[in-house]
Amino acid sequence: MRIVVVGGSGLIGSRLVGLLTTAGHEAVPRSRSTGVDLVTGRGLPEALAGADVVVDLTKPPAFDDSSPGFFRATMGHLLAAASSAGVGHAVILSIVGADQVPGLAYYRAKVLQEDLLKAGPVPYSIVRSTQFFEFVATVLSWTSDESTVRLPATLLQPVAGDDVARVVAGVVVGTPLRGTLDVAGPEVFPLDELGRITLAARTRPPVTASRRTW
Repeated sequence: MRIVVVGGSGLIGSRLVGLLTTAGHEAVPRSRSTGVDLVTGRGLPEALAGADVVVDLTKPPAFDDSSPGFFRATMGHLLAAASSAGVGHAVILSIVGADQVPGLAYYRAKVLQEDLLKAGPVPYSIVRSTQFFEFVATVLSWTSDESTVRLPATLLQPVAGDDVARVVAGVVVGTPLRGTLDVAGPEVFPLDELGRITLAARTRPPVTASRRTW
């Protein structure tokens, strides 16, 4: 099976390509660095020629009010090119509960992406994931200074990137779901506790993690 993974060099994409290749499929990572730009459609017809499945793991440059425009453009180009090339399955990775948080522009944008895919001409599958464990360190960097990390006690059910990649790989090689599959980790953690666990795992002395409510 020939599978084109747009955004195939990222956290999930690189793992997905590895899993599919190990399983004997022709998994081809594509991105702007390889001449494929979903925003403009450049390189898409060539990239999708002969593909059985296309996976879109791309992200907008900013998670603000510009993100809906990003997904409107990228999904339009992807679906048009996939339909023309006879691709039989399009897969995207979205966010668990995105439709429950309309106040966040990025979540609204992900719901828009899902809706465009559902209304498009290509059989589809949507995998929705909770937050990745690998991004906890990034969250810490947003809320820390030289001595203190400030995090709320927001409950999360994080999942490892490897587990998400395995679920996506299983969906990719299967029959199109024409629906949505949710994936989440087995345990619920307060965000501030995840921060403490992450800090404790680092080799340098941890800074103080304090709780506040958002």
